[in-house]
Amino acid sequence: MKQILVATDFSKSAANAMAYAMELASVLNRDVCAIHAIHPTEGINNSTYNAIFIEDYYNNKRQALREWAAVFSEQEAYASVNVTTLCDVGFLKNVITRYVDSNPVELLVMGITGSTGITGIVGSNASIMVTKVKTPTLIIPLESKFSKTPMITLATDFETRLSADDVNALNEMVRAFGSEKMNVLYVAENPDDKHIQAGEARLSELITHTELEFNYISNSSPLNGIIDFIESHETDILCVVKHTHNIVYRLFTRSTVNQVMNKSVKAILVLHE
Repeated sequence: MKQILVATDFSKSAANAMAYAMELASVLNRDVCAIHAIHPTEGINNSTYNAIFIEDYYNNKRQALREWAAVFSEQEAYASVNVTTLCDVGFLKNVITRYVDSNPVELLVMGITGSTGITGIVGSNASIMVTKVKTPTLIIPLESKFSKTPMITLATDFETRLSADDVNALNEMVRAFGSEKMNVLYVAENPDDKHIQAGEARLSELITHTELEFNYISNSSPLNGIIDFIESHETDILCVVKHTHNIVYRLFTRSTVNQVMNKSVKAILVLHE
């Protein structure tokens, strides 16, 4: 069965992300794997004693991960969700990449401290993962909670093409939630009517399980326009598409992501071309 992969460092934000993922898995009928990366130098302080007994340290970490995951898997509400764990040695990107390459991972979920602690996605584990891993990635701020009927807003400039996997994932999510409507927020520096019409038609062919409501930013600042839209329209999950030259994604690779997280965005789903 397809899986939702949850990266954890045992923090409060990771626990919040795991709770979100468990709710999501129960709706989508997916398995969950909690994964923890042990830094290559962790547990070793250049001493012979630590070098000899490092495997004990690793085993303790693996047991701690199992116990951490059990807090969620043993809840009656999640009885139908199969939960596994993986605790491996290496950098987070490498550990997750190895797992994704050999397992049917449909979605990666990561928690961040949100407006209270993040200084921008750049340099964070979340930034590294959305840059290096092509798996759809759901970033959950600490303040965000799961909604059983989330309003999804897709911010796009109509320039990028979603990958087939991401289209399927988005359609499955919309269908599972029973979403009657999904907002599409058009963001562009130089709007063009023909480009807009073609983009609307293309998205309507791809996203088929809900009504698409197209909205347009008239604000001179795309970022302010997104924030204004989020403040005036219900949004639980904001979708952006990762592409180096995509105006929407560029907004979320700088510290300006803080300004959005500080508002009413509950989660950011990063998709790929």
